[in-house]
Amino acid sequence: MRRRFGQHFLVDETVVARIIQAIDPQPGDRIVEIGPGKGALTIPLLDITGQLDVVEVDRDLAGDLVERCRDTGRLNLLRQDALKLDFAAFSSPRLKVVGNLPYNISTPLLFHLLRFEHISVMVFMLQKEVVDRLCAHPDTPEYGRLSVMVQARCRADKLFDVGAAAFKPRPKVDSAMVRLTVLPRETYRIRDYDQFTDLVRTAFSSRRKKISNGLKPWFTAAQLEQLDISPSARPAELSITDYINLSNSVNLGHP
Repeated sequence: MRRRFGQHFLVDETVVARIIQAIDPQPGDRIVEIGPGKGALTIPLLDITGQLDVVEVDRDLAGDLVERCRDTGRLNLLRQDALKLDFAAFSSPRLKVVGNLPYNISTPLLFHLLRFEHISVMVFMLQKEVVDRLCAHPDTPEYGRLSVMVQARCRADKLFDVGAAAFKPRPKVDSAMVRLTVLPRETYRIRDYDQFTDLVRTAFSSRRKKISNGLKPWFTAAQLEQLDISPSARPAELSITDYINLSNSVNLGHP
């Protein structure tokens, strides 16, 4: 394992087959794979689509992958940090982004990807507890900032768990597959995404406090009541729609 990149390589062929089925690659699809590693997903994806974009920061792994895929299809390899990559450069109206994400960058990478509206579907293997947070419902222990930010933009579906035995070397945690289907802009209705991001971050920075205390920079208790939100509610009790309405209301004359 390249410890500096937090990599555990998928070796279970049955799991690989299930992931490929979940991605549902079609000939001609524009797919970006993040962290291809030794190519467990890369080679079958490339075999189906004929072309594939991969992002791999590890120089040694990148070189090996190019050689292994030379006769399979057209592999476009970008050796750079996915957190800094401009995904708008992939010119496709419906882009799929897939991969087995390193645990240490999964959350910031998800926040980065949510900013690109031409991405249509993301299928990722993540730490199981991260997937549980992505798919959590309000008023549950797992529900938090990550749940709100992702579900405001996507339909989040947990697909299946993946045990540590599917990897080499074995990680100390279990993993799970998730599909994030990006919603059309007219569906999620967020007027100012930066403002929405700031508001949700502020609310959950004081998770145990009343929402009226956490959102004092934006709203008074009376204004929250006008929006049908109890000032005494905790951040985890508010729905995705509540947070979208709060963010949009800032633009309508609230502080």
